[in-house]
Parts: sequence; C-alpha cells; structure tokens
Amino acid sequence: MSVYQSKSGTWFYRFKVKGKSYHKSIPLATCKREAEIAETRIKSDLFQGKFDLIESVGEYPFNSLVKEFEKYGEANRKGWNKADKYEVEHLKNFFLNKKLNEITPFFIEKYRINRKAQGRKPATINRDITILSRMFAMAINEGLINENPCSAKKVKPLKVDNQIERYLTVTEERELFRHLEDYLKPIITILLHTGMRKGECLKLKWQDSVDLKKRMFTLYETKNGKIRKIPMSDTVYNSLKEHSKDGEYVFTNPMTGEPYNDIKRAFTRACNDAGIEKLRIHDLRHTAATRMVSAGIDLVVVASILGHSDIRITASRYAHPLPENKIKAIQSLDNFVSQSGLRIAQ
Repeated sequence: MSVYQSKSGTWFYRFKVKGKSYHKSIPLATCKREAEIAETRIKSDLFQGKFDLIESVGEYPFNSLVKEFEKYGEANRKGWNKADKYEVEHLKNFFLNKKLNEITPFFIEKYRINRKAQGRKPATINRDITILSRMFAMAINEGLINENPCSAKKVKPLKVDNQIERYLTVTEERELFRHLEDYLKPIITILLHTGMRKGECLKLKWQDSVDLKKRMFTLYETKNGKIRKIPMSDTVYNSLKEHSKDGEYVFTNPMTGEPYNDIKRAFTRACNDAGIEKLRIHDLRHTAATRMVSAGIDLVVVASILGHSDIRITASRYAHPLPENKIKAIQSLDNFVSQSGLRIAQ
C-alpha cells in the first residue's frame, strides 16, 4: 500500500498508474487501515475509468495546501504568529481556487505587482514570497508537486533599500525618559539594554523568563522559535529589582490583569513631548545593536543576543560607523602626526 501520514496528521495516498502519478489527501481517514481502504477504492475507480475523481501531481488545490501549512506552523513553529497568518491570508486570497501547477513565476510576479500597488515595501513582499516558497517546499516533500516556482532562479528577490536604521542618541534618550510615563520606563530600559523585540519584552514572565539571582533573561516566544538567553546589565537588574512582582507577567496592565498588548501610543506621545522625531519602538532594538557594535563587541555575540540566525543579517544592518566615530577617526590622523613629533611642511 502507498499511504502515509503527514506531520500535520492528515493521511495521503500516492501511487502511479501507467506512468502517471496520483496524490491526494484522505481527510476522513483516522488511521492507516482506513487510509488503505480508501486507497483501494480510489484505485478501483481509477481502473474503471473514473479519472475525474483523481488529482495528479500538481493539481492539488492551493487552499488545501494553505490549511496544511497553517496546521504545521501552529503545531511546530514557536515563532508562528499573527504576522505569519496575515501574510498567508494575502497569498490565499490572491491565489484563490488555483491548483499548485497553475501558480507559475508569471503569476507570482503578478502577485508582487499587486502588493506594490497596495503600497507594500519590497522587504514585506519578499517575506510573502519566502512564505510561499516554504509552502511549496512542503508540497514537494509530500509529493504534491515536483518543482518550486519561487526558487531564486525563477523569482529574484526585490531589492531592499538597506538604509541605516534610526537610532536614539544619548541626548535624546535622556530627554525621552523625562517624558515617559512611569510604567513605560522599565520597559524602555530593557529594550535599550537588551535589544529585545517589543513582543518579547511584553511577554516576560517572572517565573519562566526572569532570573534575578543569575541576572539572566530566558526568552521562549521568539521570532525564529529558538530559546534565547540574554544577560542583565546593572541598569536592567536595578530597574527590575525595584519593580512590582504582582502577577504572572513582569509588565501587567492593571486594567486587564494581562500583559500590555501595545505601548505604541504612549511611546509616540512621549517622543512628541520630548521633541524626538521619526523614532519607532523597534528603533530601540537598532539602538542597542548599534551601540554594541560601536563598542567593539564581536558580531557573533551581537547576533546571538539579537536572535539573528545568520550573522550576515547583523553585519548588513549594524556594522556601520556612528557619525561621531567617523569624526574621531579623522581627528586621529591629526593626532598621529602631532604625537610623532614631526613637522610636516604644508
């Protein structure tokens, strides 16, 4: 028998008749025996000429693949979140009722044009195509299709403007803290002194995530699904030592008893009051990374703290000199000559 169960728990049949491959899910099967019985009936129908009941390789519905992909993501990826679902929803709506073999590089390009018309940035569109590519990789593993139409050779990623991210200066930081509401101060302190993402910080739990004795954070709900440990600086430790420990979460909203869902509005208000322009909460992560790199910390260490799976991501975003360090570098040329005791004729 040629039946098998996918990682999501769904049973499939897969076989060939006269050189043609047939592959489809058996959604009602709950065990191998039921799947084998269903396969036998399907083969019988096939030999009787009822070919309309069978789907060959590539004819699997995209909507069905989306369901399998979502099941797998929710069950196996800790990093599976609302953003993933949001992007998957866009893909599902655009390729509605398409079969896998109908989603060609040409139609993928039409999808990208459509997303551009909606005002989406190249990085966002590239993320969409990466998710689509993962879906097709799953489909190939399951024998649903033979080729991935999203491969780099067929669909080249859009160019992304890698401009230097905004970071907070020391002067701005001092002014910002003067205008922050009290409940925000320890949150912003942690973001600036650890490089955590906002969501990672807001989901910190006293029992699981914070060890004041060892001065260590342990992050379980991360973007890439990998557990990450981050040491506490003295500033962070002192901030948390004085913080209220009532409740499961470190930062509990007293109105709901749950962790704060979003702090964007209060943060933006503080920035406006402080006269700080074009600063996002995520820029605090950029600030932490830029400061570490500027201090000479090895990029491998910085990547580990930030949770980057590839050091090239860290290097491309943060391995750039601060303006003040450029000035110091140029000034060092003057100092080198003067300290040598030599006079250079001008």
